[in-house]
Amino acid sequence: MSDTCLSEISAKTPGGLSGGIKQRLIQQALERRRSGAEAADNNGATLEQAQQAALKVPEAFYRFDQYPGYQQMQFMQQSAARMGLGNPFFRLHDGLAGAETCIGGRDYVNFASYNYLGYSGHPAVAQAAKDAIDRYGTSVSASRVVSGDRPLHRELERELASFYQVDDAVVFVSGHATNVTTIGYLFGPRDLVLHDELVHNSVLQGIQLSGARRLSFAHNDWQALDRILGEQRQYFERVLVVVEGIYSMDGDYPDLPRFVELKRKHKIFLMVDEAHSLGVMGVTGKGIREHFGLAGDDVDIWMGTLSKTLASCGGYIAGNTALVEHLKFLAPGFLYSVGMPPSVTASALAALRCLVNDHERVQTVQARGEQFLRLAKAAGLDTATSTGLAVIPVITGSSLKAGRLSSALFERGINAQPILYPAVPEQAARVRFFVSCEHTEEQISRTVAIVAEEMARLG
Repeated sequence: MSDTCLSEISAKTPGGLSGGIKQRLIQQALERRRSGAEAADNNGATLEQAQQAALKVPEAFYRFDQYPGYQQMQFMQQSAARMGLGNPFFRLHDGLAGAETCIGGRDYVNFASYNYLGYSGHPAVAQAAKDAIDRYGTSVSASRVVSGDRPLHRELERELASFYQVDDAVVFVSGHATNVTTIGYLFGPRDLVLHDELVHNSVLQGIQLSGARRLSFAHNDWQALDRILGEQRQYFERVLVVVEGIYSMDGDYPDLPRFVELKRKHKIFLMVDEAHSLGVMGVTGKGIREHFGLAGDDVDIWMGTLSKTLASCGGYIAGNTALVEHLKFLAPGFLYSVGMPPSVTASALAALRCLVNDHERVQTVQARGEQFLRLAKAAGLDTATSTGLAVIPVITGSSLKAGRLSSALFERGINAQPILYPAVPEQAARVRFFVSCEHTEEQISRTVAIVAEEMARLG
């Protein structure tokens, strides 16, 4: 209250406010004025303190170039440059990257593509994508809940379900996000997720999102898993075990029937990530289920990607009706994400239909992988635990040697990527080869011979 207001209160005539009331009003006005002045002083002090505190914040907390991960990346790139090694990543391909590719105007034999059955670039797959654009446009422009389905969505999901001999399936726009949103939504803080120690990053991210307890078990060791479940199952509500069909770093696979037995014994959920096994395992390419002769409902959650054998983009979950409907109506990664574009859906559907009837390509990719592995072992190369099913690493023992081997191969017309620490342990650094049905026997034998020569040069 201002001094003018105080004067007005004091000047009231006897016919106005009583003396007692007038005194209380004057006292309240004085107190408000003092508290206002104190608040102004405090605000000034608080502002000054905030400015002083801001001066003490380290640069690392508000600059992207100070992030530890970025600095580590810069250090690795600078070290590689000092050793005369070029950057093997983000190479610019001039056209279709299949068993062969063109980079910088030069042709290479390409072992850095997941195009296992050569369906990316296949005339029927490409035409399906073009036709879908002509009919439905390039986008569905919103989530499927809002914008509605296109016939292609339902056809793809129905045929994926039939492929796995389960009730239903749902497709997502990202393979990585498929694992993240499925695990992240279905499980929570009172649950436990157990996974193979070499499982994909998307699984780990999904577990982190879920808030569930996470435990790993030794690679492909179902007996270790059995012991952990015997000790831990009683303390949790839902328990999920996640394994892969083919592990993308080592090219091996689990003894899935043993994991199915554990699922029944301990009353848990079992999830199999078939990103690399679809189209590669089994007599007709139906994956690890066909390889072991399992029924569709032996596994609770079948997951896979559309970007490898199926030559498109995205991921899928296949299983019983309750699982799929639950995800469609409530999982944030599906509910709040745009629906799969028509061209992407159509290409995956066309590739799936090719796979169902095209057993020769499956047999060829298996034969080429077996050839690569056999020749590599005969040449004394360390191929870790690879089974020769499309994914074959050559272990170099250090990131430096992996980088040098990849660079030497590139100079000789072979494109194969190094896998360096921290993606794998330093002693397990490697160059990784993805085999396609379109690789020729001559390309395989020549590549292995060159790898052996360059490894010998590296010592």
